[in-house]
Amino acid sequence: MLEGLPPVHEVSAAEVAARVTGGPRLVVLDDDPTGTQTVADVPVLTSWTVDDLCWALRQDSAVFFVLTNTRSLSPEDAAARNREVVRALHAASAAEDTGYVLASRGDSTLRGHFPLETDVLAEELTELDGKAPDGVVLVPAYIEAGRLTVGSNHWMRTADGLLPVGESEFARDATFGYRSSSLPEWVEEKTGGRTPADEVLRVTLDDLRGGGPAHTARLLSSLRGGRTAVVDAVCDDDLRVLALALAEAEENGTRLLYRVGPSFVRARAGQAARAPLTPAELRPLRGDAPHGLIVVGSHVALTTRQLDRLRERGGIAEYELDVALLLDEERRDAHVAEVAAAAAGALDAADAVIRTSRVLVTGADADDSLAISRRVSAALVEAVRQVNAARRPAFVVAKGGITSSDTATHGLEIRRAWARGTLLPGIVSLWEPVDGPAAGIPYIVFAGNVGGTDALADALDLLRSA
Repeated sequence: MLEGLPPVHEVSAAEVAARVTGGPRLVVLDDDPTGTQTVADVPVLTSWTVDDLCWALRQDSAVFFVLTNTRSLSPEDAAARNREVVRALHAASAAEDTGYVLASRGDSTLRGHFPLETDVLAEELTELDGKAPDGVVLVPAYIEAGRLTVGSNHWMRTADGLLPVGESEFARDATFGYRSSSLPEWVEEKTGGRTPADEVLRVTLDDLRGGGPAHTARLLSSLRGGRTAVVDAVCDDDLRVLALALAEAEENGTRLLYRVGPSFVRARAGQAARAPLTPAELRPLRGDAPHGLIVVGSHVALTTRQLDRLRERGGIAEYELDVALLLDEERRDAHVAEVAAAAAGALDAADAVIRTSRVLVTGADADDSLAISRRVSAALVEAVRQVNAARRPAFVVAKGGITSSDTATHGLEIRRAWARGTLLPGIVSLWEPVDGPAAGIPYIVFAGNVGGTDALADALDLLRSA
């Protein structure tokens, strides 16, 4: 499929960095914490008070993340949280005299609250500034994970080759399922026909590579009335061309919202891909115990295979939170306490794994399934909190998007952190918490849907070597 594409229009990360320096700050509202896995040395907030946002705006970084965790929330709660964040950001921006542009970070496999989140952000910006966004730019590509967009069709890499995302297991998600792999048709599907596919602006590889930044900027500048544009991307250069085009269009007065996957953030911030962190870089970051804690909430098939491979490598003590018991109010607390105590006691001799039972329990409908997910995640988080209170692990790995977010925010009580880099090329982000009971403990954000079968075991090997 990738044969015969136009030659790449090369743009360096340094060129983008120079272009965006002094411009508005890119603020990424991340619907789960895995969006940080393409960047390095970037501030991350799990709280969005005006003080927290002022702190982030004062850091020497072109971008920062606000972890909203909205993928785990109901539509009503997700909308309310987006409104909360933008209002606080608006106040912080005025206090720091620093402009901003918003990116709503969704899943590269197209799951999440779209168009709800960009609709809400557009409403808030219109009310706060008196000017509605001219368009929404949809860029779901995640280059390292093999989530590519070609001819406005979105694909994902599998062991058998590229697969249209509409045919993947992610398209059958109980809460955020869909049918379309064509992004314009997906927009029509998700908007319930409000935005017909033929009204979506398609920014193709021909535009990016043949026309370059100036041509692409003219296309984006044509957006009016909140129209949606979908953008192709196969490599970082494609996204850097887009970044230059966006900077030009916005400098000329076009106001845009972004709905993006992880790779866009790195390109728009002017960062180049970086090699994974080394044992020497990891060594200063460590908790008190000799071994670490791995928390597994994701149920996708890839996570199960990765967990199987970790067992084969050895060196772990494994504890199960039984979902049936977690949904039983009378037995839940005692079950969580028992598992947490056992895991904390194991940290002197082995890396402890706390996982949910592998049989996926779903509800009668999407809202019920999401409610079950939240209850299970809350139990995992409580187990982490109890383990950390008893014995600070050498590191904490959280497997799964909702699991990662809730573990950071509630289990480890992280408010402010730095995303320092990755453990594997372009995936698996490591945060350095700067406050709370987990300060100094490496926190590893490991999405459920990334990496090969060996990825979890390889990440653990690197952490163990530090």
